[in-house]
Amino acid sequence: MHKLIVLRKKNFLLAGIISLLLIMYFNLKPSVQSVFNSHKLLPIYCVDRDDNKISLSFDAAWGADDTDKLLEILNNNDVKATFFLCGYWIDKYPDEVKKIISYGHDVGNHGNTHAHGNKLSLEQNKQEILRAHKKIQALFDEQEQDLKINLFRPPFGEYNDTVIQAAQELNYYPIQWDVDSLDWKELGAEHELNHVLNHKKLKSGSIILFHNDAKYTPKILDKIINGLKEKNYELVPISELIYKENYKINHEGRQILSDK
Repeated sequence: MHKLIVLRKKNFLLAGIISLLLIMYFNLKPSVQSVFNSHKLLPIYCVDRDDNKISLSFDAAWGADDTDKLLEILNNNDVKATFFLCGYWIDKYPDEVKKIISYGHDVGNHGNTHAHGNKLSLEQNKQEILRAHKKIQALFDEQEQDLKINLFRPPFGEYNDTVIQAAQELNYYPIQWDVDSLDWKELGAEHELNHVLNHKKLKSGSIILFHNDAKYTPKILDKIINGLKEKNYELVPISELIYKENYKINHEGRQILSDK
């Protein structure tokens, strides 16, 4: 009888352990699957390159008073940059857009109304991109320039899978940045200069963020450009920096050729 009681206790204990393991398995299984099956879509933060090429980019969503000065500095330094334009900015400053085009800079898409893409549906995100695209295209056509509009920067740098999917389905390359000049914080010209030139992420393939209406950027941009050149960086527009096909984007947003 004693042996039977012991055996029953062992069986009960074993059954309890098995039940506990089954509960843990079925409870954990969905979350484990989500870890291995999830794949968040990312924009291009920077590019895996070893040729010291980097890009300057300017978001244009507000004023335009400094645009001519920025274009002058870029031209004097023989530098082509990338300007991401909002649709309503294009409406308000078409002549400035024409100047950007005439100087040979990249013209990128920054959405039509600078909306929070994370709050929009896929179709709404597409409409934001398409409406701005048509406005830029009209000015390209007016100047008889070839259409090269395939770079999209989400407003506020805000994105989710829906935002990225919308851009990709419209044959756009979603572009972020890995070096923020912080010019929008207006911390001073010298702070902006030192922050960019000594940024811990600055490297070959970097994309640097500026704004066309920042207080100190027109005053310090020439020094920034010369400082970058002294570090042996070659400044090219984003259209020349990124890979157009056969690439992947790692968890850091670095664009890498697929065969690497």
